[in-house]
Amino acid sequence: VQLQASGGGLVQPGGSLKLSCAASGFSIDYYTIGWFRQSPGKKREGVSCINRGDGITYVADSVKGRFTISSDKAKNTVYLQMNSLKPNDTAVYYCAADATYYFCSTYEYDYDYWGQGTQVTVSS
Repeated sequence: VQLQASGGGLVQPGGSLKLSCAASGFSIDYYTIGWFRQSPGKKREGVSCINRGDGITYVADSVKGRFTISSDKAKNTVYLQMNSLKPNDTAVYYCAADATYYFCSTYEYDYDYWGQGTQVTVSS
């Protein structure tokens, strides 16, 4: 099981980025996938997740209305579209996968497999 997060970079406040989480060694159909972020000195925060099977999504209040999670089963990839970015969205963003639970969560200890992270910096 491997996850490859990509798409991070430097963007100005109000800008957009789309992160990708490419899965290999397993099908995202059978795993819940979550996006998390961590900035220096802060705890890892769950941002969004998607259920396995039915594809129902959850978005944390801190990013609701700005971030959208989606999946492309043909590409075995989960995306995080981030709009109206703010400086406090700056963090390393990670994707994670879990095969135990049907319903996704933003609790990091529910996830067994993690990607390497991609840096998102929001600054003028």
